[in-house]
Amino acid sequence: MNSKLKTQLSLWSIAILTGIVGIVNLLSAVTPSLAERNHWLKEFLPFEVRATGHIFAALTGFILLTLATNLWRRKKVAWILTICLLIISIMSHLIKGWDYEESILSGVLLVQLIWMRHLFTAQSDRPSVARGVRLLMGALLFTLAYGTVGFYLLDGKFTENFNWGEAILQTFAMFFTEDNWGLKPKSQFGGFFADSIYVIAASTITFAVVMLLQPVFLRNPATVKEHRKAEDIVQQYGHSSLAAIALLNDKSYYFSPSGQSIIAYVPKGRGAIALGDPIGPIADRKEVIVSFQEFCQRNDWYPAFYQTLPDHLELYTSLGFRVLKIGEEAIVDLKTFSLQGKAGKNFRSSINRLTKSGYRVSFYPPPITDKLLQQLKSVSDEWLKMVQGSEKRFSVGWFDEAYLRGCEIAIVHNPDGGIDAFVNIMPKYQRNQGAIDLMRHRQSMENGTMDFLFTSLLQHLQNQGYDSFNFGLSALAGVGEKPESRRLEKGLRYLYEHLNNFYNFQGLHAYKDKFHPQWEGRYLIYPSLTALPDVIVALIRADSGDRLLDYFQPGA
Repeated sequence: MNSKLKTQLSLWSIAILTGIVGIVNLLSAVTPSLAERNHWLKEFLPFEVRATGHIFAALTGFILLTLATNLWRRKKVAWILTICLLIISIMSHLIKGWDYEESILSGVLLVQLIWMRHLFTAQSDRPSVARGVRLLMGALLFTLAYGTVGFYLLDGKFTENFNWGEAILQTFAMFFTEDNWGLKPKSQFGGFFADSIYVIAASTITFAVVMLLQPVFLRNPATVKEHRKAEDIVQQYGHSSLAAIALLNDKSYYFSPSGQSIIAYVPKGRGAIALGDPIGPIADRKEVIVSFQEFCQRNDWYPAFYQTLPDHLELYTSLGFRVLKIGEEAIVDLKTFSLQGKAGKNFRSSINRLTKSGYRVSFYPPPITDKLLQQLKSVSDEWLKMVQGSEKRFSVGWFDEAYLRGCEIAIVHNPDGGIDAFVNIMPKYQRNQGAIDLMRHRQSMENGTMDFLFTSLLQHLQNQGYDSFNFGLSALAGVGEKPESRRLEKGLRYLYEHLNNFYNFQGLHAYKDKFHPQWEGRYLIYPSLTALPDVIVALIRADSGDRLLDYFQPGA
């Protein structure tokens, strides 16, 4: 049995046993103690103390159930809390009725947790932990103050009136005595107030525990030094159309132990979504993926890779990842592309018509001037308004002046010299392949404008000596088409076919197909089916810049 499987089995056993102990505690708390054991226990402990044992058994049982999954996530804070609760659990069972069977079960789990303490390395978010501790202390103090003031002021609502000292004792009695110290409300509001003490305490303490168990939140993107180092690696090893996007300022960087490779990623919630495959030498590929897995585990993140090439799928699966096809990229072979003959028939009429009308396509090398950027901004703003969306991020660029200033820009000028459409051409790095990022146009552009722009662009790249052109991802294209496709991919195929009117997947695919490209699969690499919902939510958040409502706008 390999060490990874052994670790997983150990964590599963601890999580399951913790859940069992929690259930046993809850059942034991509401079950009367055995009379023969209570007989001699009554001589040493008063009823109030034994009743308190029932209450603490119930509380520890409830909290242990919530901690079970966090132990499986290897949370260090969950381990500490569970150790403390098990000690309380052992004492509670002995106090409430000398229930040594339940105490032994808690003790077995306690010994197992101490023995396997080295497994619990996943960190919680430190600011959230500090906030959780403050909130926990505040919750206890607030509940005490709330109950004390209420009991003092609510004269006539209970069978007796309380002074300040009695109000404090009565509030404590709500949690540490079985009969609330004989409290009897005289009105409906009095009963409501007594119940509200539990509601306030439970809600604030639950929120505090949630804060204690939060995954690490990365609040600051890459430093200037990290970005420069990442840029050097991308310059040397960047191979895909995503290489330039990996250098945009929404990314954080994980560097391999050798320092030769990087993974550009965005952490959101429990997902750390990497853009494409790791960038670096092939010999370093396995090491950087494995170390990134360990890095994510320490931060309580699920690692995932979005839009990977098909080159290294076997490596990912050998490391325990799952593979999901998410679409295909259209790659046009510029060595064979031509507007002559049957292949260019669909484009020639538009090109001739627009050329005769005074339209032209111009290419502007970097650095792009501020004046031209302002003109492009007007087109971009009109396009965003037209599609009723906001700028996307992560796997695409956005209208950032610093980014666009360093790109070559292809622009369609109308007969008046204005700008009707533009695209930016991304750096090619080690792959002699052209690719675009932003594609923006006016709402009232002439029919055939985009054909005019793209055919001119392809001819321009041909003249520049490029081997191919990447039209970008066609989402869900080619997914679930084969009989051997996984059920999840067939489910995505169903969405592709039935959501087309909303998102126009097929229309975009058909447009790119007019250029007779080769279609290459792109994939989402994720750790497990249980992690997939967190990964998808993290991907949506990263892609939308946390503007979730804008993300689901039609056409955005």
